[in-house]
Amino acid sequence: MIRIQRGAERYPGGDPEAGIDTRHAFSFGRFYDPDNLRFGALLACNEERLAPGAGFDEHPHSHTEIVTWVVEGELTHRDSTGHATVVRAGDLQRLSSAAGVRHVERNDGPEPLVFVQMWLAPLEPGGEPRYEVVPGIADATPYALPESGALLHVRRLALGERAAVPDAELLYAHVVRGTVRLAGEELAAGDAARVTGGTDLALLATGEDTEVLLWEMTAAR
Repeated sequence: MIRIQRGAERYPGGDPEAGIDTRHAFSFGRFYDPDNLRFGALLACNEERLAPGAGFDEHPHSHTEIVTWVVEGELTHRDSTGHATVVRAGDLQRLSSAAGVRHVERNDGPEPLVFVQMWLAPLEPGGEPRYEVVPGIADATPYALPESGALLHVRRLALGERAAVPDAELLYAHVVRGTVRLAGEELAAGDAARVTGGTDLALLATGEDTEVLLWEMTAAR
């Protein structure tokens, strides 16, 4: 079974007057939807666009694995455990908020910042906050998130190129850029597919410089 969510169907958020444009894939705030609270471990998949000088002031998180994929620009991160980093395009940032952490996210660079931020529920609550930045993840090496029972795969494809999709109980595909065909469905940048029980699937790039994020998850939670 496959469910498609188009980029235009995402819930708008952020603060456009402050230079923050957010597009939410899952239920949030005044856009509460009891049928769209999560998919497997995935609780949020937000497209964020920050103008130069814009950002999120210090705010708390807890009991959430926060994975951020920088698409364009530079993301400045500071948190209450003392980390202060600049995360660049193609880098992955992961913050385990555990029992509680506060952080700041800003665009302190001269160019617009675009990133995708994904929140996943941990298998067990609590613990100590952890933080890491992983530069240049290769297509052949998935990023393991055992705390949530999930794997993140990155697929970068040229026009006409095909790539295997992992067989999984649950698979979430988010198109970062370009266009791609999956299970007979044409997906463009900002579109997402939620696949349940898919096997022998593949991505076919129908546009140039296509990039897709794939979350491989188990159904049992």
